[in-house]
Amino acid sequence: MPWLGEIYKCRDCGYRGALIVEDGGIAEAIKKEFEAEDKKLFHLTHGVIPACDVATIEKFKTLIEQTCSVEGIVGYKVGCTLALSYGLPKLTEIVAEQTDLPVIYDHQKAGTDIPQMGDKFAEVCVKAGVKVVIIFPMAGPAAEKAFIEALFQTELVPWVGGEMTHEKYLSGEGGFIDDNAPKEMYKIGAECGVEYFIVPGNKPDAIREYDALISGTVKEPKFCMPGIGVQGGEIRKAFEAVKGKEAYAIIGSAIYKSRDMERAAKRFCKEAMEFL
Repeated sequence: MPWLGEIYKCRDCGYRGALIVEDGGIAEAIKKEFEAEDKKLFHLTHGVIPACDVATIEKFKTLIEQTCSVEGIVGYKVGCTLALSYGLPKLTEIVAEQTDLPVIYDHQKAGTDIPQMGDKFAEVCVKAGVKVVIIFPMAGPAAEKAFIEALFQTELVPWVGGEMTHEKYLSGEGGFIDDNAPKEMYKIGAECGVEYFIVPGNKPDAIREYDALISGTVKEPKFCMPGIGVQGGEIRKAFEAVKGKEAYAIIGSAIYKSRDMERAAKRFCKEAMEFL
């Protein structure tokens, strides 16, 4: 038994607890359960990810400080404007000073270069301390596969996007991207072992269609949804479209432009956690 509340650490798997079971089936079961939990990216199956598209590092710090303790916040998405202005390592350092929640990097839009750039890009991201990298592989299947493989090799978590939230993106509505291209992007991502997918949170019908497609390959897909808030998407409608699966709302200006960022975050998180 532990003495004075001591906590012990297993040498094999890193599990920490009052008792360590070293032999037998019970120990193996505990180890497997702990390792599965330890590999999870988020501590909740539903939640909110603030998109930190603010103009200054001071505003970024304030956003983290006012929201990182809100129940339901599961991570932070940082974009290329802050990264180019202040450096990605500096941003991950600021987050780490306040919380251990993961940083998701959105290069806006990564995965659109030649396949050979995948390794270099992944190496820069992992050295910067991010946990997740978003790609929108509009440069074709070879580039998509190369970027995904490079991210996996550096133990980063790739998120694959296909359809964006704004108007005139797909050719059928006056855009440049073929209407079926997002389906191919998601399909290839699923076949390459990706579990997290970016889908447009303001387009519930499209979400359902992509869920059906991806779920044919991925046993437990997770969906991350921008477009909620200012762009017209609603958490309830978006999450209902993939009910029973992990879902996360990516919300930007509806939180960081609010006079009370903490209160705004709490309101969105409350709505998201109704699906837990």
